[in-house]
Parts: sequence; C-alpha cells; structure tokens
Amino acid sequence: MKFFLCVIGMVMIVEGLPYFAFPDKMKAFIQKMEAIPDSSLRKFGFVLMLLGLVLVYLGKGRI
Repeated sequence: MKFFLCVIGMVMIVEGLPYFAFPDKMKAFIQKMEAIPDSSLRKFGFVLMLLGLVLVYLGKGRI
C-alpha cells in the first residue's frame, strides 16, 4: 500500500507540473483537444495505458 501511495503521488506531481509551469499554454492545449475526435483520444489513451503496463512490468524485474 505504501508503494501504491508513492506511485500515485509521483503521478500527481508529473501531471501537475505543466499546469504549474505553463498555465497559459495548458489552457490553449485543452481547447485544441476539444477538436480531436473521441475515437482518436481513446486510441491514444489505450496506447499510453499499454506502455505504462509494459513499464511497470519491466520495472518489477519480470524480464
């Protein structure tokens, strides 16, 4: 559970950095994302989840 909380904390730090460092650019980026079709965002999200799963698998030393 301790490790899980550390991982969630690190994700929150990484996710929050762009909003802290570049708030104006993030607003423009979010507006541009509205124009991207849902299917493309869904595919991109799926690919990111798969890559994250691979990284976790490699990080746990299974290979």
